[in-house]
Amino acid sequence: MEKTTPGPVATETRVRFVDVLSDDGTRIRAWTNDLDGTFEGPTVVLCNGLGTNPWAWPALLEPDCGVRVVSWNHRGTGGSARPTDTERVGITEFVEDGLSVMDHFGVDRAVLMGWSMGVNTMFELALRHPERVGGLFAVCGVPGNTFATMLGPLHLPHWVARLATVNLSRVMRLGGRALTPIASRLPIGPRTVSVLGHTGFMFPQAHPELSARAIRELLHTPIEWYFHLAIKTSEHARVSLSGISVPAFFVAGTYDVLAGARDMASAAARMKDATYVELRASHFAQMEQPDLVHQLLLEFVERVG
Repeated sequence: MEKTTPGPVATETRVRFVDVLSDDGTRIRAWTNDLDGTFEGPTVVLCNGLGTNPWAWPALLEPDCGVRVVSWNHRGTGGSARPTDTERVGITEFVEDGLSVMDHFGVDRAVLMGWSMGVNTMFELALRHPERVGGLFAVCGVPGNTFATMLGPLHLPHWVARLATVNLSRVMRLGGRALTPIASRLPIGPRTVSVLGHTGFMFPQAHPELSARAIRELLHTPIEWYFHLAIKTSEHARVSLSGISVPAFFVAGTYDVLAGARDMASAAARMKDATYVELRASHFAQMEQPDLVHQLLLEFVERVG
């Protein structure tokens, strides 16, 4: 079944939303930058960051970006429904959703692009369904065991980083019901984004208006639900890269506190055909340096055909 967003929004932002049913009957809000379904170039399937949305990818929203993007919003976020069984919100279920979205758009095989926790999803999909994957483009994310790689610039032992970040997620889930009404009403605009861009967690944004929209959309997700998703995804173990033979490209941020650059470099080194690039960026490299990240993507898509 399909539900298209009203014209002005779709035209302004180059996004069309549709509803897709996943294998377990959960309604997933998918999206594409192909407004009228006539794009004839290569398709990239975006496995997005946890709970994030199209506005976090400014280069993909340009009318001449050169690729058709197919993606979706995670369960219980951005218009996607929560599953009947609320425990079905881990990487396994995200892979199922991704395959359902690919089938809906008629994508038999494509380059997968992942950001943050979406890198877990795309590597797991490639391991389980290699016939659907032509290449892997990872932005600020690792192939599994993500929480152990957080706080990378602090050079903590992996077990310490995992213990700290998983426990913080549990605290946020417990307190989320009280915090959600406050977070959802925060006045997020370009000025707020400018302040965040000087915190070290995030660097100055290339498109502050779109970044503000991305943050506002994210804050509409109830905090207790978001961290429920986070805890479930933290259970995803590191993917065995020996079982993946397609080319890969890793774009890391030197100052990324949510997906350590050293762990991305290590993953690239363990693969037969992988390229590693490190940018002076935070976890939000594609929002800070969208043109550069997009150019790297286009070159990779062209190389893998």
